[in-house]
Amino acid sequence: MSASTPNPPSENRPAPAQTVAPKQAPSPKPNQNPWLWQVVLLDDEEHTYEYVTRMMQELFGYSPEAAHKIAETVDEEGRAVCLTTHKEHAELKRDQILGYGRDKLIASCKGSMSAIIEPAPQ
Repeated sequence: MSASTPNPPSENRPAPAQTVAPKQAPSPKPNQNPWLWQVVLLDDEEHTYEYVTRMMQELFGYSPEAAHKIAETVDEEGRAVCLTTHKEHAELKRDQILGYGRDKLIASCKGSMSAIIEPAPQ
């Protein structure tokens, strides 16, 4: 064949190899996927210090003094960090707080205290 004549298509000829660059995972942004999370107890007017102290001892294993300190902190500041841990454990502990039940010392109490998880400061 001459140089000016194009090659006829061939079904047996392999297609030219194409180089595909592997996709790079995006760089994580700060706090996009934090390792440590905080379990934060939120204040309300339906639970006593005794309730919070007992809950902290039962769910977190705190001493009576440490548990009472969390009760004071949540009352004074409106929130208290109960634990800093990995996300799955933080979710479990938050759910345990949410399911702990009402304060039997207050007749008008309708249920558990509120809690959230949030990324721990880095």
